[in-house]
Amino acid sequence: MKNRKPFDLHVVMQIYNLIQIVLCSYVFYKALDLAWLYHYSFYCEPVDYSYTPRALEISWVVWLYFIVKLIDLLDTVFFVLRKKEEQISFLHVYHHTGMAIGTWACTKFLAGGHITFLGTINCFVHIVMYSYYLATSLKISKPWWKKYVTQLQITQFCLILFHFILLVWSEDCGFPKWTATVMIPQNFFMIALFGDFYYRVYIKRQKSSSNGVTTDISNGKLKSQ
Repeated sequence: MKNRKPFDLHVVMQIYNLIQIVLCSYVFYKALDLAWLYHYSFYCEPVDYSYTPRALEISWVVWLYFIVKLIDLLDTVFFVLRKKEEQISFLHVYHHTGMAIGTWACTKFLAGGHITFLGTINCFVHIVMYSYYLATSLKISKPWWKKYVTQLQITQFCLILFHFILLVWSEDCGFPKWTATVMIPQNFFMIALFGDFYYRVYIKRQKSSSNGVTTDISNGKLKSQ
């Protein structure tokens, strides 16, 4: 794209945002209905490796969530085509790459159980986030939404962190506890990264503006999860 003009993807991204909302809503609903509302324990839940209809449907929903994380990678493609390279930050690349790799591993080895809480709450966050992007592109929403979307993302990582801390202290229920040694540091790291983003964009810039100093933060828009 170096010697090309940026693409106008306004309509394409509206369709993309709508598809994301629909897919995430479906996965969120199925995760609640099949697991977290009626069947799963919040403290510790093993993976059901049987071939019962519910176990197979859960594994299919986990697979669909993995596909959604692959679709998320289009965010980066859109940044490149629109020549918004400043938005391809370390946080953006690290988060999207990690989610693609992590959901692949979970789909192959842990298609259900304790770790699906992560996907459930992440889908809810993405419903809100992509609804914001769609509403903004349709000019039916004001920019002040963005601050609260980032707050919701940080809250998500805090809840997932707490969820895996419970796994460490729970009795052995059949779900591998070694996953906590990966997810606890990972979520601390994500809280730090998103917290730094929030401080730079919403606190530091606001302080600079109140002091009469204009601060240009070109990567103020964050698309993630």
